[in-house]
Amino acid sequence: MMVGIVGAGMSGLACAEALVRNGHTVTLLDKGRGAGGRMSVRRIATPQGEASFDHGAQYFTLRDPGFRARAEDWLARGYIAPWPAAGPDAYVGTPGMNAPVRQMAEGLPVQWAARVTQLTRKGTGWIMHLETGSVVEADAVVLALPAEQAAELTASIAPPLAARAQATQTLPCWTVMVAFAERLPITLDCWRGDEGAPLGWAARNGSKPARTGPEAWVLQASPGWSLQNLEATQDEVIATLLGALWDRLGSVATPIAQSAHRWRYARSGTEGSGALWDGDLRLGLCGDWLIGPRVEAAWLSGTAQAAQIKAST
Repeated sequence: MMVGIVGAGMSGLACAEALVRNGHTVTLLDKGRGAGGRMSVRRIATPQGEASFDHGAQYFTLRDPGFRARAEDWLARGYIAPWPAAGPDAYVGTPGMNAPVRQMAEGLPVQWAARVTQLTRKGTGWIMHLETGSVVEADAVVLALPAEQAAELTASIAPPLAARAQATQTLPCWTVMVAFAERLPITLDCWRGDEGAPLGWAARNGSKPARTGPEAWVLQASPGWSLQNLEATQDEVIATLLGALWDRLGSVATPIAQSAHRWRYARSGTEGSGALWDGDLRLGLCGDWLIGPRVEAAWLSGTAQAAQIKAST
């Protein structure tokens, strides 16, 4: 059976790996230009060389036995490493957070810059319509997308699935990336802010294994502040989060580069089903929002989706 997977983040790639092991053929379509999604890396030129920032997911855990087993290969091949600053069970991709998903994508048929705008039926199968005007046909479709995007694509073709997605809100996150000529005078490499404060997380990116370049910090706003300031300008967000950093530091430094990124779909909800599959329609939904806002949850959901498909075919 040919399964079309919309979304080549951790959940979509995990689903694809398991489906291929089960003897299915897959094709993945992703609107991005390359592997990463919320595990992507941003690089910014500075007078002291290129600075890199893990500007989405900051680290992940290996608590589930299945995910730990998958990660053992990444660990052995140097794609991930522990990051003690975030805790004894924290791991990061090396040399960037996107390393594990890049490795997964290399072994799978992924079409990048392929935004799916509509799904229509063709017999018992599906046609995935791309923004470019081209189409891709498949016997079954998996939407490995944030809940809001999955709801939009399924609203007219699978209302019960759409309703489950619509009921699970994804919170946004404003992220500021800032580089400095010298190391900031603070011993902590990362910390969490108060839930109601503008600054929800701060991390010295260079404290992660295998990072190079100038002093680089990732500042992430709290979900509540991000939601309230969703339409703020980048300059306003940078000023607020840098101000919170200076308050914590007790001093001010001059950045050599700075930028901001708005993740409209950052911190997922917790629908609780693991994965959703309609065997009659041959249509499924997977993603971290079906379990919880963690990289590990995305892998678990994609793997569970593949198991559901195997059981129904």
